[in-house]
Amino acid sequence: MRSIPAPSPPGPALGLYVHWPYCRRICPYCDFNVVRHRGRETEARALVAAILRDIAAHRARTGPRRLVSIFLGGGTPSLMRPEDVAEIIAAARGAWSPAADLEVSLEANPTDAEAEGFAALAGAGVNRLSLGVQSLSDEALARLGRNHDAATARRAVARAQTAFARVSLDLIHSWPGQDEWAWRSDLEAALALGPEHISAYELTFEPGTAFTRARDRGRMVAPDEDHRARLFALTGEVLSGHGFQAYEISNFARSPAARARHNLIYWRGEDYVGVGPGAHGRLTLDGVRIATEAPRAIDAYVKAAGDEGPAGAWLALTAQEAALERLAMGLRLAEGVPLADLAALAVDPMRIAELGAFVDVQEGRLIVRPSARAVTDRLALELCPV
Repeated sequence: MRSIPAPSPPGPALGLYVHWPYCRRICPYCDFNVVRHRGRETEARALVAAILRDIAAHRARTGPRRLVSIFLGGGTPSLMRPEDVAEIIAAARGAWSPAADLEVSLEANPTDAEAEGFAALAGAGVNRLSLGVQSLSDEALARLGRNHDAATARRAVARAQTAFARVSLDLIHSWPGQDEWAWRSDLEAALALGPEHISAYELTFEPGTAFTRARDRGRMVAPDEDHRARLFALTGEVLSGHGFQAYEISNFARSPAARARHNLIYWRGEDYVGVGPGAHGRLTLDGVRIATEAPRAIDAYVKAAGDEGPAGAWLALTAQEAALERLAMGLRLAEGVPLADLAALAVDPMRIAELGAFVDVQEGRLIVRPSARAVTDRLALELCPV
């Protein structure tokens, strides 16, 4: 009697990023790959089908893996039909072996219309919501060009906490005209809502955005570096005082369990598939680090997805390029990055010693000292020998 061969064990753990490019309106500071939602319903149906084909094509390329996270971002994926969300989640779970505690995150805006759909999204399989509150000040929300007010945001948070096992709040600081009192008030208002995770991002002026055009024309004044540094420091002071841990430069959690598992995949240099228009991915195949990028245009992505393999370009990174990414991303974490992962860079120990006021080596890991986290990106450049 012939024995039946055992199935291949799953390879390294894997995350899945799904990019949904549609928004009701485009925020004036946003430089993501997004388009207005209105009038694109037929295109959106075709995009869902393309995403499903692309997931299958990636599975054929990656082989069996253990799926630990799914992240639906954008754009505004809370505008998706719940049945489409459920179909994408089911396709991912069928393609790879889902972890028992699979994290399924989705980004949402706190408008009343979207909040009404939270229960249906939870029923579709989403268990973690990343809610783009951005502020709980009506003045700030107006200046940021948001389409909700503070009262609407509070209602959305309450609905989200009822519907989902985990809820994270996104906030923005360093907008033009914001002072330290305003930012402290915003943080305390958010804390009063009882979140377990807060992402507090600094507003950046990206090329091509409405805010950048306004700044360049003298109609808007960006905060200077010293002011941004004070707001950054205030963030850590207020949140740590309420029991939050700064496990990454801009991310704070009440406990390790509340940390964003999917984002940790990025920062730890682990593998993830990216599907959807303009989505990026990082995979390790046969010992080689691969960077993937899907076509940005929706129609180009729909045409390319799944026809002859995964949509978009696949580029093999050199060992040095992979280590550079590992340095830039890993230094953002409080846990730092293993020096062994940076071997291809040949970082000079003397240079680390020279920067000893800013960085440290603990148990074989290069970390940024808490007092220097505001200049992490600059430190990565200082440590890079190329």
